[in-house]
This record gives sequence, structure tokens and C-alpha cells, in this order.
Amino acid sequence: MNKRKIYLCFVLFICNAHLYAQKKLNPDSTVVTKHQTSINGQAMGYTAMMGTQPVWDEAGKAIASVSYTYYERDGIKDRSQRPLVISFNGGPGTPSVWMQIAYTGPALINIDDEGYPLQPYGTSSNPYSILDIADIVYINPVNTGYSRILEKETDKSQFFGTNADIKYLADWINTFVTRINRWPSPKYLIGESYGTTRVSGLALALQSTQWMYLNGVILVSPTDLGITRDGPVGMALSLPYYAATAWYHKALPTDLQQKDLLDILPEVEKFTVDQYLPALTWGGSLSVEKRQTIAKQIAHYTGLSEKTILQQNLSISTNFFWKELLRDRGFTLGRLDSRYLGRDKKDAGERPDYNAELTSWLHSFTPAINHYMRNVLNYKTDTKYYMFGPVHPWDRSNDHTGENLQLAMAQNPYLKVMLQSGYYDGACDYFNAKYNFWQMDSGGKFQDRFSIKGYRSGHMMYLRKEDLKQANDDLREFIQNSLPKQGQPAKYE
Repeated sequence: MNKRKIYLCFVLFICNAHLYAQKKLNPDSTVVTKHQTSINGQAMGYTAMMGTQPVWDEAGKAIASVSYTYYERDGIKDRSQRPLVISFNGGPGTPSVWMQIAYTGPALINIDDEGYPLQPYGTSSNPYSILDIADIVYINPVNTGYSRILEKETDKSQFFGTNADIKYLADWINTFVTRINRWPSPKYLIGESYGTTRVSGLALALQSTQWMYLNGVILVSPTDLGITRDGPVGMALSLPYYAATAWYHKALPTDLQQKDLLDILPEVEKFTVDQYLPALTWGGSLSVEKRQTIAKQIAHYTGLSEKTILQQNLSISTNFFWKELLRDRGFTLGRLDSRYLGRDKKDAGERPDYNAELTSWLHSFTPAINHYMRNVLNYKTDTKYYMFGPVHPWDRSNDHTGENLQLAMAQNPYLKVMLQSGYYDGACDYFNAKYNFWQMDSGGKFQDRFSIKGYRSGHMMYLRKEDLKQANDDLREFIQNSLPKQGQPAKYE
């Protein structure tokens, strides 16, 4: 072998070694950067701390690394009274990218006012961020974002399941809060989609296993939280969402279409509980006359034909609705946000070929977060950023997270809960979210500690600029109202 070949082999060896070093994620790392922004017209500085923190087994061995980004407003001398917001997204296999760069964080993704992708991709300052009143940490559970299991032989079941996820993250949060010296601070959990399952369970786990008590939990587009809705209940609860979507696409009869959305929904909700649910309960024993009466009213509220509804035995699945409503116009509807339109290869069929909204979101978020992490937060790694990570099979058994949240509220008189839902979300719809509250508090003892906010958008309601501003204002109000007055004890009177 000549000298040139030896030299080239040496260079290749060095390059591969460098690449391996970068891809082998450091399980305990920190990169700190300084930034300036303006929120609600107020100029301020903030510090971003991006890094990784280990998950340890019972023997103290690091078995996984969880990546995070922590934002702290500068110039605060005493953080004991400054809220700390702990933020999760869902999936369950997605990182905190969505709320981090599109909702509550100081950076805002480049999209149009309704949430559609724009080029050039990237971020700018978020003038509506809640960083003015609270510090925020965005956490990426194992196998999302840059978070990873460290060794192949590690038992994955200790991460990938409803209760396993809650258990290790409660321990992780304890360590993180200790490291940044925030035990005295008022604390809040916010979760979106499956993240609502996560934070509902964490509310109790943090109290019972870490002795960490919260002031608030925010549920953004919540899942069922382990609250069963089998049979007629599950079939009926989607009707108000169908009405909202049909109204948005101008598919309702004139008498409804000329009304405002918020004037229609209470009427549809009442019909759903008082007439539609009982009709589905009667099933095949329902008289022909009653069946036709119910079908006519469902058609009135959904924009679908009476014939179609009767053919479906009064029960319209979400997949069928997404395919059927605009079939004659050649469009399908988005699952997580029904404002988004898709085009299928064939107009025929029972369900859309793809999720129109999700492809749009990945289009804009993926380049933005990769650029933001490396060039703004200065976090250099060749580790792939998982927008959707390998977390399956996911063990969903023994999901009692809704009950756990209610118990956490009962044990902690300070704890309040707020729901935020978009009316056009067909995966985690707003009326199912209301149903959660009704069933969690079936005795009506905690109604004064629940609040519900609705928005004219979908699953990620903050992608619509008008709702981005309003939703952050709602968060500010919730946080400020859930801080106890000076000297107010946590007790029942």
C-alpha cells in the first residue's frame, strides 16, 4: 500500500471516529445560550439551556438519556415565586417540538396565519410566549427528539407504556427540579394529546412518589384519560365535532350556516345527550318513525344525507365522516384538524388515504426544529431528531390517568385544571374532552377548579395566529389565578 492510500485510510478512520463520537449521545450534557426577545411589547433577555439528563436504574446505572430545553427569563432575583411550567407533547412517540416552537416558547415557527407551511423554513421570536410570567422546560421522553436508550439490551418495557412512562419521568423531573434549584417555585404541567395522559398520571405520581405538589395542570387536546366510552357513548360524542366541521366548510343548511358556530354547538350538544345517545342505546329496537326522525336531525347537524346516515345505522365513524363530507367536491378532511383538505386517488372508499394535516405539519416543523437546535441553541449532534420515534409496542393497560388526576386534585386543594381544545379536532374532540371532566368529577365537587377554553382551530389550535395569542393569554390568566394569595393555606374550609 502506497503512502497516499495509507493517508486516505487514516483520514477515513478519523472521520468515522468523529462521526461515531457525535452519534453516541452524551447522556448528561448542557449547552447554554443567551437571547433577547419581546413579549407583549416588553423587551427581555432569557437563557436557554439545552441538554440531556440520564434515566438511572435502581442500581444507579444510566440506562437512557432524556433531552430537554429549559428557558429561563433573565433578571429574576427570586425564583421562589416564579412559576415553572413542565411541558410534554404526545404521540406517545413525539417530542416537545410542537409546543416548543409553535405555542408557549420564545421561538415561533414560520407558517402563515392559519398554520400552513411557508418557505424559507425557520423560526422567529414569539411575541405571545408565556416566558414573561413563567420559566419553561420542554421534555422529550425516551426515543423522541434526541432522547435515546443507551444500550440495545435494555428492557424497553420500562419506558414504553402508560404507567412505565409516568414512573420514570416522575423520577426524572425530581432530578431536574433539584438541579435547577426550583423546589420552592409554583409548578405546572402542560401536556398535549397523549401528553395529557402523561401529565394527568404525573400529577398524582409526583405527589405520591416524589412529594412534589402542583398548582396547575393544563390539558391541550386531551385523550380519553382512561375513561371508558364504549358502545353508544363513544359513537354519540363525536356529533358536536361533526357539526363544527360542517359549519366551517359551509356544508350545513342555511338556518344553521347563517348562525355563529358558538350559537350552534350548545344546541347540538343538548341533542347529543338528550336524544342521539338514547336512540343509539335503543339500537335495533328503535321504531322506524323514531329512527327516521333522528336521522333527519343528524343530517341537519352534519351536512350528510339522511340516506347515508340510515345506511350507517345512525352511527357515523370519524373515518367515514372525513371521507364523506366533501366527497362531491373531491376533498377529504384532516383528522387532527378538519380545516385541512386532502386529495385521494379515488373519491370512493370509507376513509382518507392519508392525514392531510399531519403531512402539512411535518413539512414545516421538521426543517425548523433541526435548524433551530443546531444554529440558534448551538446544540451540535449527528443524532437524528425523532419527530416520531420508535416507541411501540406501547402498553396501554391499566390506564387510570383521569382518576389519578381527580385524586391528585382531591389531595391538593391548590391544584386547578384547565382544558384547551380546538373545535375542528377530530382525533381528540372538544366534546369528548368535556365528557372527561363530567366523569372525573361525577359528584360535582371540583367544578370550581376546572376551566374549559375552546378555539376555532384544530388539535394544535395555536397554529392559527388568532388562537395562538388567545391561548397564551388564557394560560397567563390560568397561571395567575391559580397562584394562592399570600398566606393562603392549602386546605378545605
